[in-house]
Amino acid sequence: MLLVLFKKFLGKRQSHDSSAIPDTPERKVLQIQEGNIRLRNQFITDYQPYVAKVTSRFCKRYIDPARDDEFSIALGAFNEAINQFSPESGRSFLSFSETVIRRRLIDHIRKESRFTGQIPYSSFEVEDDEDSIVNPVEVHQAIEQYEKEKTIEERRNEIVDFNRSLQDFGISFNDLVEASPKHSDSREALFKIGGILARDETMMSIISTKRMLPIKELLDQVKVSRKTLERNRKFIIAVALIHSGPYPYLKHYLNIPEADEGEG
Repeated sequence: MLLVLFKKFLGKRQSHDSSAIPDTPERKVLQIQEGNIRLRNQFITDYQPYVAKVTSRFCKRYIDPARDDEFSIALGAFNEAINQFSPESGRSFLSFSETVIRRRLIDHIRKESRFTGQIPYSSFEVEDDEDSIVNPVEVHQAIEQYEKEKTIEERRNEIVDFNRSLQDFGISFNDLVEASPKHSDSREALFKIGGILARDETMMSIISTKRMLPIKELLDQVKVSRKTLERNRKFIIAVALIHSGPYPYLKHYLNIPEADEGEG
């Protein structure tokens, strides 16, 4: 939903005190790590459908838990993830476990060369430095798919973080959609003003400390009226936050050149 609103605008750490964590996968994993073997067995059983789903998505075909080796490998990786998970990483357990599962499946591809995509690529098989049969095309496909999904997750996290930054200014994505100029020329002019604002440390200091647009200072650098700045305050602040913040995907989406990020 946030991504949809962000597009319209254009044209996470949690407490790690186990007593404060609700009955989530993270809390259960912490209890398992403390030695609750019965809970481990039940937890793995409960999440077998999740493991099968992750494995099927990775292999791009239905995985039968009773027949396919990939499921056994993924289930072992899920158990491994239980042992290795640390809430200090700032990631959810399911996100972490999916990463471990994918890594182990890629290892399986390299060792067995049995990744079954829609088209066989056995003619590309070679031996690596350890004399293992490797299908570079299949490995590349697996890694490419993983990187694609990782990019989607990182972009989603960026938008969530950006939304939190906006909330500090009492701005919502719905506000930005309503405040977005209808004409592309007007939007481009505001994007430029936001860039000018982001490159000025003094004005950005005013924004960060007073949570307000430094209209007086900005009028000295742009050729627009005070009324224009006041009317588009939310839009300009949002653009400035993207320019100055850790948002590489959003910057790319806005076609913000590298020069804009580095100018002082």
